[in-house]
Amino acid sequence: QVQLVESGGGLVQAGGSLRLSCVASRNIFSTNAMGWYRQTPGNQREFVARVSIDGITNYAKSEKGRFTISRDNAKNTVYLQMNSLKPEDTAVYYCYAVDYGYWGQGTQVTVSS
Repeated sequence: QVQLVESGGGLVQAGGSLRLSCVASRNIFSTNAMGWYRQTPGNQREFVARVSIDGITNYAKSEKGRFTISRDNAKNTVYLQMNSLKPEDTAVYYCYAVDYGYWGQGTQVTVSS
């Protein structure tokens, strides 16, 4: 059974920080690049960041410098550290196993002004 379980979302004031976590089943994590996407009501999911199996990272332009993606292969976990949050970062954030195309259930991030 595929499992991608996100956590760490919540309500934060503008300028604050959150760290999202996504734990994946071992067989998924060890064979997939991992990514984070986000979605707001009425819009498509948009790319946020991606980390390859060997740690190479890519970011959407608007998040580069504020967000950091990382992975802990020993814990089968991918993280998204989000700093200097803005109200426009409010969305449901989804973990994504890139190579298999699997999604987590999402975690809500709300940034108040």
